[in-house]
Amino acid sequence: MNESLKRTPLYELHQKLGARMVPFGGWEMPVQYAGVIEEHRAVRQAAGLFDVSHMGEFEISGPQALDLIQLVSTNNAAKLAVGEVQYSLMCYENGTVVDDILVYRLGEHRYWLVVNAGNTQKDWEWINVARERAGLRNLELVNRSDEIALLALQGPKAEEILQPLAPGAVLSEMAPFTHKMGVTVAGVPTLVLSRTGYTGEDGFEIYVKAGDAAALWEALLEAGEDEGLLPCGLGARDTLRFEAKLPLYGHEISDQHNPLEAGLGFAVKLKKGVDFIGREALAQIKERGLTRKLVGIEMIDRGIPRQGYPVAVGGQTVGEVTTGSFSPTLEKNIGLAYVPVEHSEVGTEVEVIIRGRALKARVVETPFYRSPHKR
Repeated sequence: MNESLKRTPLYELHQKLGARMVPFGGWEMPVQYAGVIEEHRAVRQAAGLFDVSHMGEFEISGPQALDLIQLVSTNNAAKLAVGEVQYSLMCYENGTVVDDILVYRLGEHRYWLVVNAGNTQKDWEWINVARERAGLRNLELVNRSDEIALLALQGPKAEEILQPLAPGAVLSEMAPFTHKMGVTVAGVPTLVLSRTGYTGEDGFEIYVKAGDAAALWEALLEAGEDEGLLPCGLGARDTLRFEAKLPLYGHEISDQHNPLEAGLGFAVKLKKGVDFIGREALAQIKERGLTRKLVGIEMIDRGIPRQGYPVAVGGQTVGEVTTGSFSPTLEKNIGLAYVPVEHSEVGTEVEVIIRGRALKARVVETPFYRSPHKR
């Protein structure tokens, strides 16, 4: 493995559990333990524990903190109450995506931005440039990524497993996209405990100091053992988020795609009352109408659509697969792909070019999976 790759505080525990480690976003991360399908099904039926300490966390505080967030993000953070979390995106001037982010409102003038691992440095530079150009001086901006570890407990039994370890918090009162601060879990003081999820299931994110991560990881695995909790790697994380049509940077969103064609218009508030980077371009795109859309496809012929495979209609290439795999939940070969709007209707037949062969597929409704479990 490349020695320049970063490692999370749980690296040695992953090795002890027999994880297969792979490079991801500049980090050496576990891709699987027992196996992707087994881990995937554990999250759908019981619970899975993920090490996502590679994610980046920026803290913005001070009287102009909200001004900076409103400038760089597409959603309206002014609507956030203390204790709430919001999904948003950062865009370039042309409307394409810098990154997708979570915005946490920790206090009256205190926020966290949680960013993707492979984009942490790029995002940090982007936000600092935006701040400088706007002349926003009355705030403090701190990159806390190296000092924070993040564990994600996901699945229908997540609350049941976590609650006995967190006697100071009533987890059933936490709505989706909310957070609590100062909660102790298994004797470990947490920085933030949130309920968002990236799997299509209920779940919690536990932010702790890096030095506390190992103790918390082991305590959670022990507490959930009888409930079917498994340690899970990036492989299952990808198939889980994909079934729920949750985007991944470099696949569904990138500097080649805008949020509107990706189906993320709900997080783009063109009328939030303040300008933001990319607003004018996105307003023009919306006015002109989309030329392509992200759609779900299901294979009719045998074959798995993989990222980068061409999508064709009548022998002519019209688009490209962004993510595709065998779905462990649906037991079908499915994919996400960008296609022209005229070929985006559910039921439209297309071809996916797999190793030079045009294999039949059809456009289907998304998300592919909706959890039957209460969230």
